Amino acid sequence: MSWIEGLILGIVQGLTEFLPVSSSGHIVIGSAIFGIQAEENLTFAILVHAATVLSTIVILWHEIAHLFKGTFFTYKWNEEKSYVSKIFVSMIPIFIVGIFFKDTVEQFFGEGLLVVGCCLITTSLLLAFAYYAKPRQKEHIGFLDAFIIGIAQAIAVLPGLSRSGSTIATGLLLGNKKESVAKFSFLMVLIPILGEALLETIDLIKEGGLVGESWLPLIMGFIGAFIAGCFACKFMIELVKRGKLIYFAIYCFIVGGITLTFAFL
Repeated sequence: MSWIEGLILGIVQGLTEFLPVSSSGHIVIGSAIFGIQAEENLTFAILVHAATVLSTIVILWHEIAHLFKGTFFTYKWNEEKSYVSKIFVSMIPIFIVGIFFKDTVEQFFGEGLLVVGCCLITTSLLLAFAYYAKPRQKEHIGFLDAFIIGIAQAIAVLPGLSRSGSTIATGLLLGNKKESVAKFSFLMVLIPILGEALLETIDLIKEGGLVGESWLPLIMGFIGAFIAGCFACKFMIELVKRGKLIYFAIYCFIVGGITLTFAFL
């Protein structure tokens, strides 16, 4: 991987991590275009995921600091403790899938263009359905809603099925407010992504995968993912407020169709 390829893929990761178009699907497509093998991409994937977590922390710093203060610096049960508890509830499904079924899912579905194309079209249909559905809006995200949104996140481990698209669309279909769903979707993924990155880093070190790495593409990818992630996170929150998800549904349908076409060639 050259430094320019690393930069481009980093920007793609940063943008698509928050936009409801599937970062994993676009990375698979980008890797196929550049001819990058999956094993060559592992260290890169860990770093760019860490970069997007950092961008989330930067953009949502005030919300995170407020939750941290309200959770750990008071003994009373309050809104902050309740919100953090809901985030942990939402992580239960992805924890179960990540610990017990991740390898099974990867072996069964793989990361080919056929899977990515099908999942992108599924993302498109989910976003379109959420756009046209008009459920009654709730004041707060409940514990049951948090768990159901967490199930949507767990299913979105499939490449091409957007994590943010699945969680935001599910939250909207459950009747939650647009801004609340967007922020909850971005906050709930912080610990799972960091946990996955840590486990993959440990495995990589054990296998000697960091030896002989070319660091310039990795550094450029990290920078590109962080800057693009900061832009996309803020942009996506504003976009969800305005209810413009239909444009991403159209985009995912077109890209999914093109991907399927190339998969059958």
